[in-house]
Amino acid sequence: MKVIFTCGGTAGHINPAISVAKLLQARKTETEILFVGAEGGMEEKLVPREGFALKTLKISNYQRKLTPKGVWHNLVTLKNLRSSLRRADQIIREFQPDVIVGTGGYASYPMLKRGAKRGVPTAVHEANALPGLTTRMVSDGASRIMVCFPESRDYYRNPERVQVVGMPVREEFFYTKRAEAREKLGLGDRPLVVSAWGSLGAREMNHLITDFMAMECKDGCPWRHIHATGSYGWKWMPDYVREHGVKLEAHPELELREYIYNMPELMAAADLIITRAGASTLSEIQAAGTPCIIVPSPNVTDNHQEKNARVLERHGAAIVLLEPGLSAEKLYETAKNLLGDDARRAAMTAALHEMAVVDSAERIYQTILELARV
Repeated sequence: MKVIFTCGGTAGHINPAISVAKLLQARKTETEILFVGAEGGMEEKLVPREGFALKTLKISNYQRKLTPKGVWHNLVTLKNLRSSLRRADQIIREFQPDVIVGTGGYASYPMLKRGAKRGVPTAVHEANALPGLTTRMVSDGASRIMVCFPESRDYYRNPERVQVVGMPVREEFFYTKRAEAREKLGLGDRPLVVSAWGSLGAREMNHLITDFMAMECKDGCPWRHIHATGSYGWKWMPDYVREHGVKLEAHPELELREYIYNMPELMAAADLIITRAGASTLSEIQAAGTPCIIVPSPNVTDNHQEKNARVLERHGAAIVLLEPGLSAEKLYETAKNLLGDDARRAAMTAALHEMAVVDSAERIYQTILELARV
């Protein structure tokens, strides 16, 4: 069997494909796997590191602002699209895949489009509650549409081809034990709050967290708080919090990190996580069952993060606060009230676990086998 995974742009598109590819590799050792992504994208680092072959297409995105610069950018994008479709045809002829699986990003469009036209079974995985542009463009021709939330079925014209498969996440998010994680971190009975705004960070929200930390200091630091600044935030935030009266050396309960590399351990140990509503992040929160306050990014296409967050909110699994107009005082009071309400946090954990799809990679794997008829 030969399978092409096509994805790119963010780790949230790439990592699910890698998870399923590893499962295929372990179960069907004779399977040949090829990744196709965007030239210059994150996939050029992540995919080869996992030992998979990668071919790239020249891809650029669309600008929604029709300024002269935006119009020119879109003309270049159309030129790149034509060349990437030709390149996709070439890759399909040479590799002869039995199935093509797209997990998101502009890079997946040419392979899925040309694969369907050539009669190759195709499957597209949509991580967000609302279909993204690429998914909308290929969904009518796809053999299967795989979604994370049952509510997402309503957005597709052919619901009989829609399967709820969840989002593959690392096993550690499901199986790391809370007591062991808290003991390793030396927390004792002290609550733990974890906050993060993504791998890059968000300047305004990092400003807000600075004020949040100042309130913690005035309140006697009632809990341990670990905040990930993101790569951009790390350049300025340590100095910024100091200038705003937060002396980290005097308050060891407060900690800034550029990234959180041990997130499964921290989510297992945490009493609360404050974060964005990216699909991968929410899937990890569901797996860990960590009570959460979600502040969706307003700077995303079709406001999809808020739609993701509202799904959890309707299940009683999250508190959603919108960034416009949000104050540090509001965020702090919400966090303090939730940390003081054991029953509500227990109910949120139960709701999150109920929503989590434990066998997401397995479901996608079975879909691939079905399409390949093996």
